[in-house]
Amino acid sequence: MVKAILHGCNGKMGQVIHGICAEDNGIEIVAGIDVFHGIQHPYPVFQTIADCETAADVIIDFSNAGAIDALLDYSMKKKLPVVLCTTGLSEAQLEKVKQTAAQTAVLKSANMSLGINTLMDLLKKAVSVLSPAGFDIEIVEKHHNQKLDAPSGTALALADTMNETLKKETDMSYDYRYDRSTERKKREKNEIGIVSVRGGNIVGEHEVIFAGTDEVITLKHTAHSKAVFAKGAVEAAKFLAGKAAGMYDMSDVIAASGA
Repeated sequence: MVKAILHGCNGKMGQVIHGICAEDNGIEIVAGIDVFHGIQHPYPVFQTIADCETAADVIIDFSNAGAIDALLDYSMKKKLPVVLCTTGLSEAQLEKVKQTAAQTAVLKSANMSLGINTLMDLLKKAVSVLSPAGFDIEIVEKHHNQKLDAPSGTALALADTMNETLKKETDMSYDYRYDRSTERKKREKNEIGIVSVRGGNIVGEHEVIFAGTDEVITLKHTAHSKAVFAKGAVEAAKFLAGKAAGMYDMSDVIAASGA
């Protein structure tokens, strides 16, 4: 039985993860961390992670960027593996993630769903064929009106996947363009446009458009429930517990499960 600390236990994703773990015999939440204490749990909830002395095998994080530095300090100090799901991290925080991975196991993913990670594999093939053929690439991502960061971490991860693939195979490299309203000029060939939509309670939708001459190819993933991310995070936590220090991602979880 994997024992986990749930960082951000009273947030929307934290509550979904709590429910999944309650029905999973392979993992148990032994402590929670959240500044909000208005929800009762069968485990102790601490306002800051520094206050937590509960023994555990792994941390599952779905919090906010402001809480990440303290989380990483704790993880390094305790040599405790962490599944890091919070997006919108600064460059300094991303560097600190690398430092943490030198001390303990860190699994960082912009999106925990199996579908999105499969989409990333499909994009590697698509960009290898379509980009050299002159296709323009645009990404449209949609999320609920409470999401703080834009573009989404997943949209950036999709763009990075394509960019890294091209860098390995050719001398091509893309710039990311988030706003075309600031200047009037034609679209550059070496750019990926990323558009963010925020509205209602959209869980998450990512559409990658390859637009060529007289033909358009669209690859799209839609999440209908937060449960797809929560399930992935729980599987990642079970995978990461006991692993050696280093950086991991969802492709490692998928490979280990034989999916």
